[in-house]
Amino acid sequence: MKLRRILTFLDEVRSQSGRDVAPPLRKAAAVGIVTNPFAGRFESDLSALAAASEAIGREICAIAVQLLAPDAAVSYGKAAVVGLDGEQEHGNAMLTTVFGNVMREAIGGGKAWISSMTKRAAPGATIDIPLAHKDALYVRSHYDGMTITLHDCPLPDEIAIIAVYATRGRPHHRVGGLAASDIKGIDGLV
Repeated sequence: MKLRRILTFLDEVRSQSGRDVAPPLRKAAAVGIVTNPFAGRFESDLSALAAASEAIGREICAIAVQLLAPDAAVSYGKAAVVGLDGEQEHGNAMLTTVFGNVMREAIGGGKAWISSMTKRAAPGATIDIPLAHKDALYVRSHYDGMTITLHDCPLPDEIAIIAVYATRGRPHHRVGGLAASDIKGIDGLV
């Protein structure tokens, strides 16, 4: 599959609730737009989508990570928006372990599973991509998300594949739980 377009988004929070955020919270998303080979028809075997997600993932993950430079990513999330001639399952096929492993490699590793969201929608759709800490799911301070709007895509025969990374947890978090500094990084949970 060939990337038809790439969209990028960067959000930097420097102040929230009247207080400075130091260091700033930076979130970056890169979106790859591809033609959906299964648009308009049912296909039992979606392995071609999973396989294609590796090369697409390498390109968009590298772009998203570069948007955060020189800061390192500590949280991640993924999503797909499928044009209306496709199925939600097409987006899920592109976000399997193949894509997840590429996301982890782009930031030098990660133990935790990667939160995701998929849906079918017309151009102009908004999607909320969930974020969680890359090494331990139970770090509540890093439960966050990034909302993006996909202007002029996906067309009915397209899929938008999205990789999101963040440089820290939520500003001024105070709901307790496992601290990022206490992560053991053994099982992706704690």
